[in-house]
Amino acid sequence: MRSLIVTFLSMLSTAGVAQNISGETAEGKIVQLPAASKGSYSLVAVAASKKAEPALQEWFAPAYQRFVAKQGLLVPDGEVDLWFVPVFTGLNKAAFGPSMKRLKAEADPEAIERVVFVKDDSAAVLQALGVSDRDQPHFFVFDAEGHLVHREQGDFSVDKLDALTEAMP
Repeated sequence: MRSLIVTFLSMLSTAGVAQNISGETAEGKIVQLPAASKGSYSLVAVAASKKAEPALQEWFAPAYQRFVAKQGLLVPDGEVDLWFVPVFTGLNKAAFGPSMKRLKAEADPEAIERVVFVKDDSAAVLQALGVSDRDQPHFFVFDAEGHLVHREQGDFSVDKLDALTEAMP
């Protein structure tokens, strides 16, 4: 019960608040999210552990098709920037460099520019976003002013994707 209350309070504390997620692309560019979206809505997908990565990968194609390629049902009218954010904490920080190199070697160039790696202040970023379960991916919708307006977490489902979409114009 106590963890449920803590999770609820952390969700309340971040609702509507602008966040600042600072990270690095595989190309070495420093990116500030959601500010990098320059006045458009942004969807930030966060994975904070190796266990969260497979579930996050399930989200990639459907989210990309809806928000970037603008294909399918319930496509938002406005522009949406889609960001994938692997967060490296504790001992996982050693995987930071190798993960960036692997992405650069294996991924599509358009996908590479949508991935922002976070290593510095990672615990503070996760706390500010209210991420308590690091073994699940988390999804955050930020409005054009950078305020958090909706969140989802866990395995992919069309209902969750629709809920993210409905939070956007």
